[in-house]
Amino acid sequence: MSAVTTRRFLASAVLFAASTLSHAAEITVSAAASLTDAFKEIAQGYEAAHPGSKVLLNFAASGALLQQMAKGAPVDVFASADQETMDAAVKRKLVSPSERVNFVRNTLVLVVPGDSTLAIKRLDDLRQEKVTRLAVGNPAGVPAGRYAQDALEAAKLWAPLGPKMIMTLNVRQALDYVARGETDAGFVYGSDAVAFKGKVKVAMEVPLSTAISYPIAATAGARDAAEARRFIAWVQAPAAQAVLARYGFMKP
Repeated sequence: MSAVTTRRFLASAVLFAASTLSHAAEITVSAAASLTDAFKEIAQGYEAAHPGSKVLLNFAASGALLQQMAKGAPVDVFASADQETMDAAVKRKLVSPSERVNFVRNTLVLVVPGDSTLAIKRLDDLRQEKVTRLAVGNPAGVPAGRYAQDALEAAKLWAPLGPKMIMTLNVRQALDYVARGETDAGFVYGSDAVAFKGKVKVAMEVPLSTAISYPIAATAGARDAAEARRFIAWVQAPAAQAVLARYGFMKP
């Protein structure tokens, strides 16, 4: 290789490296606890497809994530398990309404331990004496808990079942309680039941008046809005949607 050719090669390499670095970024994605398994896989795929990019994942109940952002936590992408929490984020100007998009749907189910012999076909069956403890996400900050409360109130069971309820910090904690047999039943998402297949079993799908739709958005304080939007586009693309479907989620 001649000296001129070598210089041209090195110059091209430097330009390529600079171009790669200019598009590399680190973003923090705060996502609802029910998205844990799916988003871990999706983030790995995103990083593999975009060398140099790094996705930091933060999972908790949607309400807890909202409070973290309100207190100044650095978040570039917010994915909530309900519209209400995203509405609150918009109201607080943490997210622009033009940024939000629905990317997946879910169902609410009642699960029991994998070895349970309880016969639960309808919500009223939760009144039976054999059901002594019922795991429910705290409605104050857990969307799954609000969905459960709405369903139980519609069935006039929220107050009667109150003494049996064990409130949890997020939907995954409710799932853990049921899987370990610490509660006789619990309200979780259909996707959670898929993730813990064998450890829990679905007793019934809970009827709801509104669909469970998950919105995602780049935050107003995103350090790299372009990278945040690129990740959101990735989540909506066929490959990521296939991952979400494998974990029990449905198309928006």
